[in-house]
Amino acid sequence: MIIGDGILTPAISVMSAISGLQDQINGFGTGEVVGISIVVLMALFSIQRFGTGKVGFLFAPILALWFFSLGSIGVYNILKYDITVLRAFNPAYIYFFFKRNGKAAWSSLGGCVLCITGAEAMFADLGHFSVPAIQIAFTCVVFPCLLLAYMGQAAFLTKNPSSYSSVFYKSVPESLFWPVFVIATLAAMIASQAMISATFSCIKQSMALGCFPRLKIIHTSKKFMGQIYIPVVNWFLMIMCIVVVSIFQSTTDIANAYGIAEVGVMMVSTILVTLVMVLIWQTNLLLALCFCLGFGSVELIYMSSVLSKIFEGGWLPLAFATLFLSVMYTWNYGSVLKYRSEVREKVSVDTMLELGSNLGTVRVPGVGLLYNELVQGIPSIFLQFLLNLPALHSTIVFVCIKYVPIPVVPQEERFLFRRVCPKDYHIFRCVARYGYKDVRKEDHQAFEQLLIESLEKFLRREALETALELEGNLTDELDSVSANTRESDLPVGTGADELRIPLMHDQKLEETGTSSALPSSYMSSDDDPGLEYELSALREATESGFTYLLGHGDVRAKKNSFFFKKLVINYFYTFLRNNCRGGTANMRVPHTNIIQVGMTYMV
Repeated sequence: MIIGDGILTPAISVMSAISGLQDQINGFGTGEVVGISIVVLMALFSIQRFGTGKVGFLFAPILALWFFSLGSIGVYNILKYDITVLRAFNPAYIYFFFKRNGKAAWSSLGGCVLCITGAEAMFADLGHFSVPAIQIAFTCVVFPCLLLAYMGQAAFLTKNPSSYSSVFYKSVPESLFWPVFVIATLAAMIASQAMISATFSCIKQSMALGCFPRLKIIHTSKKFMGQIYIPVVNWFLMIMCIVVVSIFQSTTDIANAYGIAEVGVMMVSTILVTLVMVLIWQTNLLLALCFCLGFGSVELIYMSSVLSKIFEGGWLPLAFATLFLSVMYTWNYGSVLKYRSEVREKVSVDTMLELGSNLGTVRVPGVGLLYNELVQGIPSIFLQFLLNLPALHSTIVFVCIKYVPIPVVPQEERFLFRRVCPKDYHIFRCVARYGYKDVRKEDHQAFEQLLIESLEKFLRREALETALELEGNLTDELDSVSANTRESDLPVGTGADELRIPLMHDQKLEETGTSSALPSSYMSSDDDPGLEYELSALREATESGFTYLLGHGDVRAKKNSFFFKKLVINYFYTFLRNNCRGGTANMRVPHTNIIQVGMTYMV
């Protein structure tokens, strides 16, 4: 529904601003409003490619002027028309309002929802602002100015009840109409910009968590990682905004759709926050239920009111939500089945050991990076490479890129390594971890350098741990001998030669003064032949270059699958895979160093 808001917000904001010309210019009708709104929308979406950082330098002054205008005009109307409207601060009037109007009061709640729209977009756009900045701005600027503006309009309506259809522009003093119109149009574009950026952020995070097809993401700022631009989504939103404006041609019907989208977002947010409170924050269950009932009951009341508008335009956000949910579910469902198939068909270590360290082929200098989604085991696609390639690289690294549910992964914690086979195979597993807000802007050379540096650190750490384990085993052996052997208990003829290893070990411990010290043969690569050999082999492979081994997987449903599964996998998921961003572009690999092998996954 947030993505649906990215369509409805620009449409209703721009149309509302442009509609003010109807009462100011004679003969300016609905067709003119729609035409100018479409031109403004096209201009708005066309500048998205420049990024928020470049087009947003005027946002703060314009919004400050906009809210100042709202507050000032509100104070002016209150003082001029009816200062007694300040009694609206008394909550008792809520009761009197419902008692006097009954069902009509309940129906009017759908219009009240439009007074709070935009609140959900602020926190969806945290890539641009911090939480305290949003809280301070809303509490000290947005809320007071909106309150004054609405009370001023109420005061104006007490004297001019027939002007309810366009109360905002009619309540503006005649001499200030054009300046306010210009500011309102710019503010509408800024509000739309914020919602479009929030849509980009939501889609990017959904992609990182495997819930949306891969799309091209352009990072438009070097300072702020949340400022992104997704070309395909941008042009899709523009086309849908133009379609909505052209079909509805009225802010009333769009407002009905907007209200359902807003309340829907709030209800889902309340449910998810309640789950987070219980499962992650470990909040007291009673307190979590109080939160859910407190906010959820209010939202249910509003939802019951706006649902009556479903046939008056309210169906639109539900249609958008259904469309995007279907795309996301199909992609996630197919990806999960593909991953399970890879896990089920992975190659066993015994099979690799039977092939020997040469893997049944020729090992040539170089580093082969095989991309796959398994975090453990040997992917089945590797067997396809062994069957199809006459030679294989001396060092093989199974690279698995995983997005973890945290914003940012520190650079020093980016890679996790594990040895897959015995040392003479030179095969490693590498899990490259990224947060859902991490910016993968490094080129392949920087990625390769960082990977090799991390692999060298892993080899040194592995040698260190091996030495510590050997030291521990020797210590245990010494303790065992010391406990079970006494000088007086030694049989006749026993000499120092029969206890040479523990004695030498004991002497080394005394020289170092610590039981955790390493033998000198494990302290540096220069003195450790095994480590030095592996490091030199890795350097030689690195100098020979990198080759990216990618598997082109075709996912098909099994013949005995249900019709619905065949429909989703063979047609919908395949369509998404064929039209989403390719693996080579998504993984930032150079096109000149790629070897691809096809494989069919039966799910």
